[in-house]
Amino acid sequence: QVQLVESGGGSVQAGGSLRLSCAASGYTYSSYCIGWFRQAPGKEREGVAGIDSDGAPTYADSVKGRFTISRDNAKNTVYLQMNSLKPEDTAMYYCAVSRYIVCTRSDIPGIGGAPEYGYWGQGTQVTVSS
Repeated sequence: QVQLVESGGGSVQAGGSLRLSCAASGYTYSSYCIGWFRQAPGKEREGVAGIDSDGAPTYADSVKGRFTISRDNAKNTVYLQMNSLKPEDTAMYYCAVSRYIVCTRSDIPGIGGAPEYGYWGQGTQVTVSS
C-alpha cells in the first residue's frame, strides 16, 4: 500500500524558513516524479514544485528563488526547503506521486494536477504571519 506522510509545517513570521518532508512507502519511490502542491482556503490547488526521477526540479513562478525541492532516494523522502516565506505562502501543503517519471510535459501546465498524480499525502499546514 502506497503511503505518503508530510511533516515540517508550522507557523512562522514573514521572511522565515521551513523545511517540509514527504516520506513515502509502498512503491519504487525513485522511479517517479514527486510533486508538492498547496491549497489555501477559497483558492484552487496550486502546483508548487516537482522533482523528476532523475532529480531535475521544476518550480512555480511564485516560489522560484525561494523554494528548493530535493529528494533522498535512500530515505524515500522528498524535501521542500522554503525560505523568505511570505503571508501568501500560507496554505495546506501536500506531496503527491506522479504516474510519470517526469513532472512536466508539453501537454500539461506546470507540474500538472490530479490526473497526473496517483497518490497524495494528508497535508501539512504552513502559516506565515506578517
